Amino acid sequence: MTPGFDTSFPVAAEVAEHPEHAGVWRRIGELRNEGGRFGLTTLVVAEFVHIVTDTRRFSHPLAMSEALDKACTWWEAKEVEQVAPTDDAVKWFLDAMARHQLGRKRVLDTMLAATYRSAGVTSLLTLNAADFAGFGEFSCVGVAVSAS
Repeated sequence: MTPGFDTSFPVAAEVAEHPEHAGVWRRIGELRNEGGRFGLTTLVVAEFVHIVTDTRRFSHPLAMSEALDKACTWWEAKEVEQVAPTDDAVKWFLDAMARHQLGRKRVLDTMLAATYRSAGVTSLLTLNAADFAGFGEFSCVGVAVSAS
């Protein structure tokens, strides 16, 4: 199964001061060595650019031009499958927000989950597994090697 990237993974990969920087690259390398492919959504690309250029989050954020270049590299990588939201994703998003009584701070993660789910992606590469646990439909892969 192709895992989808949550924004936390490419952010940690590209911001050297991120505490999980080395672990994320190690995990991506392991998955690539296994012939892994990855899902990536437009939402993650946009959120990535927003986060890595934020001076409040990082003492050495990326310049906008560098962030855009890196986002383009991720989006166009040969092992990446581009995933776009569908009508089914929007319907699932709206239902999940209401069913789980989620507030505004859960909007982006819920839309991300909906987009991946509609594409058949139920495994996520994330540093924030708790953001997706409540949906009961996703397995989350972090930086540690999964037991086989």
